[in-house]
Amino acid sequence: MRKGIPNLSALQAFEATARLGGFSRAAEELSLTHSAVHRQVSALEARLGVQLFTRVRRRVALTDAGAEYAARIRQHLDHIEKDTYSLMSRASIGRRLHIAVLPTLAAHWLIPRLPEFQKQCPDISVSLSLRTLPFQFNDQPFDGAIYHSHAIWPGTHGTMLFPEQELVPVCAPKHLIKGSSDGGVLNQLAHFHLVSRPDAWRDWYEQSGLSYPPQVAGGPRYEVFSMVIAAAQAGLGVGLVPRFLVQQALDVGQLVRPVNQPLPVSQGYFFGYPERTEVTAALQSFERWLIKSAQSVTSQTKP
Repeated sequence: MRKGIPNLSALQAFEATARLGGFSRAAEELSLTHSAVHRQVSALEARLGVQLFTRVRRRVALTDAGAEYAARIRQHLDHIEKDTYSLMSRASIGRRLHIAVLPTLAAHWLIPRLPEFQKQCPDISVSLSLRTLPFQFNDQPFDGAIYHSHAIWPGTHGTMLFPEQELVPVCAPKHLIKGSSDGGVLNQLAHFHLVSRPDAWRDWYEQSGLSYPPQVAGGPRYEVFSMVIAAAQAGLGVGLVPRFLVQQALDVGQLVRPVNQPLPVSQGYFFGYPERTEVTAALQSFERWLIKSAQSVTSQTKP
């Protein structure tokens, strides 16, 4: 018996409370009562002899020690979940994959195509989690990742699925002004910036041989491309997005290109997994399907 390890239920209650910011939301996720979660966390604090939360009326906030402990416990619970799924797979209960993917790529490209994979491999279950920044596989419970980069991540096996090719300005049809090829129409629109690519518009203006207006830099900032696309469709301004993500919207007239000048991009989208990982048949099947599905992207977005 490992006497130094707290009760797993108490750790789950603590991690959920820390992640969701309250006992009530944690109770809802864990299908427990508010008082049951509160008792579990209080008992954990008593056992550890460390205050994990500060409590002010009905609000709770992590202490410094609690925040550090929550991050570590979350990693361990993720690994337990992954190991459990792996064991279930080997026991022929079902084959499961857990893939990290970029949010907009998941919503606009991957998920619409997953039914085809399910038809080909009905016994493989694919779970998706969103990640917008590079990470170490050692610290995450993923079998693989689809990510945006210049090259394959160090310490991984993988392949480029397709190059991004270019970013294009897009806006709602109501903003279209014919014959405005010099970028003048853009001066009338708010420019949306992607947090992870803060210099994209500056690069576009430089590439186009146009001056970079001061008001452009003050445009709204969004976390993911799907927000930029939605804001453009709503008529809030103009976004600079990968053309393959909006090609269908352009084809049906939901979005238009106020100017034709694109911004060439050297990066691409990759699929990778850690070198240390035993490449299962399920992972091989998913990789082959991804590569085949990606072959159509370049041809569909050629001018």
